[in-house]
Amino acid sequence: MPSLRRKLPSANALFVFEAAARCGNFTRAAQELYVSQPAVSRMLSRMEDHIGVRLFVRVHGGIELTESGRILYRKISEGLTGIEDAIREIEARATGVEPVTLSVSTAFTTHWLMPRMSRLNQAFPSVDLRFQLISGRIGGPLGDVDLGMRFAQNGEMHENCVPVMPEVLLPVCNPRYQELARTDDWCAHGDTVIVMDDEERGWHSRFTAFKEERRRAAGVLNFNDYAIVVQAALLGQGIALGWVNVVMHWLAQGALVPAEEELLVTDRMCCLSWAPGRPLRPIVAQVRDWLIAEMRADLEAVDSAYPALRLAATVDEGLSLSDVASRPSSPAR
Repeated sequence: MPSLRRKLPSANALFVFEAAARCGNFTRAAQELYVSQPAVSRMLSRMEDHIGVRLFVRVHGGIELTESGRILYRKISEGLTGIEDAIREIEARATGVEPVTLSVSTAFTTHWLMPRMSRLNQAFPSVDLRFQLISGRIGGPLGDVDLGMRFAQNGEMHENCVPVMPEVLLPVCNPRYQELARTDDWCAHGDTVIVMDDEERGWHSRFTAFKEERRRAAGVLNFNDYAIVVQAALLGQGIALGWVNVVMHWLAQGALVPAEEELLVTDRMCCLSWAPGRPLRPIVAQVRDWLIAEMRADLEAVDSAYPALRLAATVDEGLSLSDVASRPSSPAR
């Protein structure tokens, strides 16, 4: 350790370097560390001078690690993760409470997790559940969290994730809206389509009823948070594109219904993931398995209410295909 101290300008350089490497941007690292961007830049410049190698190169929109930087980042990440896990273990032994941090969307938290939070607390009374909430589309690194919900392309899943279900899309509305939508006056007027952002604008045209002009979009409601999109559908404001992993609780409860009994399955897989190289603590694995079991129960409840959808069978088919795609190919004989 004395030799390590001589190789660094200060111990704080480790934290600054780790934040900059993980964020890929000096400004975001500075915001995370509550210091100025020039302070981050100066510290890393001193660190490079001290070690005698370049650790970063500037690229459009941020920074990239050099080969030396990647070697150092890998080892620092492993070390800091180990220290963090040790502190958590000490705290858990002292208090009997283990923190578990989830990185999930505000929509999933609001519309799927919150209705069953009491059951989660009963199942894990010694867990201090914390959240990294993401508004809009979920994504981003998992370095500071135990478990995150992310979407991955089929065939691109790694050992640090467990597939939950394929990305399944379904148009949804509340029962009253669906009842009104069957009337002649409503058909003449057309539907209000609810969208999350410009990327999903026109989503309705992917479904047969709109393609064949048996339904048409007369208006659009646009929100930047999917939690609000689902809430608008629950309140009867229009038809929303339902990500099944988020809306299946309300489908199972009957608060939302399929506006059309047609599923679209993409080539992405909804996964519960954790940071690469970070050991999964037993309590985190238990929470993960509980979440998957609860989602499976919702799928079966939706299947019972809407057998024509074949939702559970569609999910199982997608999981089977994903399993085949993730297996290593057999050697040629």
